Amino acid sequence: MIKKVLVANRGEIAIRVMRSCREMGIQSVAVFSDADRTSMHVRYADRAYHIGASPSSESYLNIDKIIDVAKRSGADAIHPGYGFLSENAAFAERCADEGIIFIGPDAHSISSMGDKIMARKRMIEAGVPVVPGTTEPITDEQAAIEIIHKIGLPVMIKASAGGGGKGMRMVKDKKAIAAAIRGARSEAKAAFGDDAVYIEKYIESPHHIEFQILADKHGNVIHLFERECSVQRRHQKVIEETPSPLMTEKLRNEMGQHAVAAARAANYHGAGTIEFIVDDNLNYYFLEMNTRLQVEHPITERVVGVDLVKEQIKIAQGEVLQLRQEDLRQDGHAIECRIYAEDPSKNFMPSPGVIKHITEPLGLGVRHDGYVYEGYEIPIHYDPLISKLIVWSSTRTEAIARMKRALYAYKITGVKTSIPFLARIMDSDDFRSGNYNTHFIENNMEFLMDNKPCGDTCEDIALIAAYIHYKNKLDAAAPLKNGAGHALNPWKEFGKRKSRATF
Repeated sequence: MIKKVLVANRGEIAIRVMRSCREMGIQSVAVFSDADRTSMHVRYADRAYHIGASPSSESYLNIDKIIDVAKRSGADAIHPGYGFLSENAAFAERCADEGIIFIGPDAHSISSMGDKIMARKRMIEAGVPVVPGTTEPITDEQAAIEIIHKIGLPVMIKASAGGGGKGMRMVKDKKAIAAAIRGARSEAKAAFGDDAVYIEKYIESPHHIEFQILADKHGNVIHLFERECSVQRRHQKVIEETPSPLMTEKLRNEMGQHAVAAARAANYHGAGTIEFIVDDNLNYYFLEMNTRLQVEHPITERVVGVDLVKEQIKIAQGEVLQLRQEDLRQDGHAIECRIYAEDPSKNFMPSPGVIKHITEPLGLGVRHDGYVYEGYEIPIHYDPLISKLIVWSSTRTEAIARMKRALYAYKITGVKTSIPFLARIMDSDDFRSGNYNTHFIENNMEFLMDNKPCGDTCEDIALIAAYIHYKNKLDAAAPLKNGAGHALNPWKEFGKRKSRATF
């Protein structure tokens, strides 16, 4: 049985994994870089070890250092979280060689599904629908042009080893084919060390829907229904919800069965996600498999009532999956907003800095997975994700209203955040109706950016008002000069004035 887990990650996901470990009576080990010495995950863990300089290549991506800490700390297992080494087959293989349990799939499953071209081949063999395109790497531009002419424009040029929108180009004009291929290959080489690319037919008005799966080492595979992930910016997810407003019960059953078939085709064990593209006519196609825990996993946990991290740990230590497909159901509706330290008014530029004040949202049906605190400095070296805000309610309409309330209550000063932008999405007619696809943000950008009723001075006004309040409290508490009467409440006096300032 696993008794101690090293979490090879940082920030909110590290804390989230450690919480489940603590509930299971499992000790947790944190690793941290120079930049993360004061991070909350370091404080939360039972033990913490420094692993290097701030750049991830010298710390969170350094396999030798992480394995060394696992051995020195006596960790039985390593949980990779998401990002960093979570889908690194060499890391999973190294753990196996060192006798350390990797809480995730084996190296072969990671490599076979991480290679998008190989994954497409496997899905075709398993009878899972895939987007029309190539099943071999594209190296010859002239051959690529001929293939695209057969498939028909528009198409997507994609990196075989890709993810996160890197190494990806959409082509609408035949004159742009050669440049798109060269650009995608160059970016893929820089990002993944592999310049192999392939071609897929571009699906008009695409909906991005993924299915959560769990598979044990004894041949049992289930799905935990879908997540709607179509609110994206630059191919990066911004908001997710479940159930999907697009889904019908028939479509859900069919896609769920194909998700299970996809996991079986990969000989998979652990938690994973099968991603699909769905068009307006409800035709769906396999997109890729993520062989790790997803950022958006909490909404599935809330609606299905399953702790996915605990299930990962149980599967990793060889337990038989106790969940049965016929016993699972979706209860209510959940929405997740990703809160980033970035400035939407400046093309979403990252906004690192010191958190001066934070008020986290509370109340019925609200979950907050975060890691920052007042006085914490958000480093420049990593993804600017601050937290994930998750709400649940019995209906989608009420869940949207609850998210609006939670975003309103969520206050952070010192850095710019995406909170106002996310709140605006909740007010969008297209989002509220559920009638949206992956073009939602670009189609509604003018509306979504109109979220600053007092311009850039809002935070300054709030700080000034807070200081005036503080100063008036001091003055009110001071003894009166004539020694008579009692200290007045300055806000009551303010309320009596005929003329009031309006912010």
